[in-house]
Amino acid sequence: MLGSMDVAIAGGHGQVALRLERLLAAAGHRSRAIVRNPDHAADVAAAGAEPVVLDLEAIAGVAALTDALRGADAVVFAAGAGPGSGPERKRTVDFGAAVKLVAAAGQAGIDRYVMISTLGADRPEARPDAMRPYFAAKAEAEEALRASGLAFTVLRPGSLTDDPGTGRVTLVDHLDGWGTVPRDDVAAVLLALLADRAGVGRTVELVAGDTPIAAAVAALG
Repeated sequence: MLGSMDVAIAGGHGQVALRLERLLAAAGHRSRAIVRNPDHAADVAAAGAEPVVLDLEAIAGVAALTDALRGADAVVFAAGAGPGSGPERKRTVDFGAAVKLVAAAGQAGIDRYVMISTLGADRPEARPDAMRPYFAAKAEAEEALRASGLAFTVLRPGSLTDDPGTGRVTLVDHLDGWGTVPRDDVAAVLLALLADRAGVGRTVELVAGDTPIAAAVAALG
């Protein structure tokens, strides 16, 4: 397990991100929460993170983002356009912001990048028409990260719930079906992936299950 970490989180006000920030703070780690809306700064600070107000969708280059990342040990991409957004924002956030984070991490000398994607990103053509732009954007973001040369892990959770975490999951290279997973457990898996530097070079799928998180992450190598 790594020592004290400094983790920058894009999409720092998201529900999984806030949970991860609390876990990082509780374990003695530093986190920087990159948020678009300055009104969200107080929420991420309350979660134990240092707010960085920066609109990844709006920035033309990555100089400001690179500066915001300097000194971090790892980045986590937890941003998303969210329900109700159109195909254009799926493209500029779920793909575009993820790629900007890839470029900025590289320029800042950070090699570790963990991306929250989604179950089904490997087959966007199988999704309903209304959801296809979201899955396609995630698929392209994954490909860009895999081609980047960074020490990446792509985490594809199933449908997210607000159920209390159980601390037990199924974490495998490929699931045959669909499933759900509590946001609590997604955050706990992210923490373990970062702290153990596990799953490097892997794309893994996550749903609720029976394996303790520590064992499931350790099995990734």
